[in-house]
Amino acid sequence: MGEVIETLPELRSSLAAPIVFVIAVAFEFFSRWLEQLKRSATATRLRGEIKDILKEASSLSLPSTFAQAVKLRRIAAAKEKELANYQELHGKEIKLSYDVCLRILFILKVLTYVVLVCWFWRVPVASISEQLVRPFGKVISWRARGVVNENVMVGIIPWLILSTRVSKFVCRLAKF
Repeated sequence: MGEVIETLPELRSSLAAPIVFVIAVAFEFFSRWLEQLKRSATATRLRGEIKDILKEASSLSLPSTFAQAVKLRRIAAAKEKELANYQELHGKEIKLSYDVCLRILFILKVLTYVVLVCWFWRVPVASISEQLVRPFGKVISWRARGVVNENVMVGIIPWLILSTRVSKFVCRLAKF
């Protein structure tokens, strides 16, 4: 029974780093996903059409194709008006609903991080060789016992900061 009680904090500590990282990535993924949903499909389609029409019009530079280029520019201007009207009608409703979802997600993220900080306040989340983090060892081990057996114990707050930064980078690379 004594062994089970002693290994429970070790198990909690060993799983903490990957779990905290997955939580940070999930929050970043959902916030980027909501931002993408905020931009409506219709507006995106219209922007693409306008871009293609203007690209085609700019490629028509000969005097014999001038009339066709002017016609394409007029079509693009009409599509831009259509896009402006669409954004005016639907933009406010969509923006408001997604802003509420983003706020709820932010509040949930803050509450989750507070719970994680309280849960792992004095417990190390991970351990890293002291040689790898030599100048930053004390900063990384803040509130997590410092150095044990030539390993720096990583505290929850530095790990949350690092996980959040890395998750933003990963989501940016994955184009979320």
